[in-house]
Amino acid sequence: MAIPVIDFSKLNGEERAKTMAQIANGCEEWGFFQLINHGIPEELLERVKKVASEFYKLEREENFKKSTSVKLLSDLAEKKDSEKQEYVDWEDVITLLDDNEWPEKTPGFRETMAEYRCELKKLAERVMEVMDENLELPKGYIKKALNGGDGEGAFFGTKVSHYPPCPHPELVKGLRAHTDAGGVILLFQDDKVGGLQMLKDGQWIDVQPLPNAIVINTGDQIEVLSNGRYKSCWHRVLATPDGNRRSIASFYNPSFKATIYPAPQLVEKQDQQVDDTYPKFVFGDYMSVYAEQKFLPKEPRFRAVRAM
Repeated sequence: MAIPVIDFSKLNGEERAKTMAQIANGCEEWGFFQLINHGIPEELLERVKKVASEFYKLEREENFKKSTSVKLLSDLAEKKDSEKQEYVDWEDVITLLDDNEWPEKTPGFRETMAEYRCELKKLAERVMEVMDENLELPKGYIKKALNGGDGEGAFFGTKVSHYPPCPHPELVKGLRAHTDAGGVILLFQDDKVGGLQMLKDGQWIDVQPLPNAIVINTGDQIEVLSNGRYKSCWHRVLATPDGNRRSIASFYNPSFKATIYPAPQLVEKQDQQVDDTYPKFVFGDYMSVYAEQKFLPKEPRFRAVRAM
């Protein structure tokens, strides 16, 4: 099995219906798919690769070598037993938001990543419009739900991660298995160093590196809004002995004040009541639960937030 690869440019041509169906299948059957010809200039993506790699070397690499992850893994390896490090990720990460402090030492980092984030946000909104149409919801429904109304209240963050070469990949994960808490996730992954896997039908499948593709996956809130038609998917990153995997994930998530619940049109269409799986809740409350249960099954998170 291979993750679906979809030519996004064909939405505007004779193959629109086929492309819409491919995206529907990616959302319903996979929770993961890759977009090519998505409209983000390749020249910009090449600059993103360059500044992200230079940023790690200039500003992060030495600190990672002194990190808790490195020390714990070294101590574990010295014990020479098969115990795994279950609560640590072999990952260096920073988060970029419009209003937080950004790295300043790497030439071109701020300008390039600001331009990239602007393009990714527009792409996220185009993907959500396709989801609206496939779900037969009014245009802009998902965006409005995530924004908590007609404003621009949605949270849009970008996580710049690196997974350095790991001397004992059998003892630690790059990133432990989880589903994403939020809405639509857009990942620009390394096109040479693999390691990302998603869980489908009980089997871990590689999300194959594909030059300049954008990987889309759906988070827990899209599962709720779609009344379970689009499922958020378990995924993880394996630690590898060779290569420094670059991963840039952008998250179009609800406003913390947004109230999330299944679209009434979908509940009515399925001729059922909103069952106990998806309660009505405030996203900030969900995130409080998620912070404690990120790496645990998602169903108890929905139960916990109902009780708040």
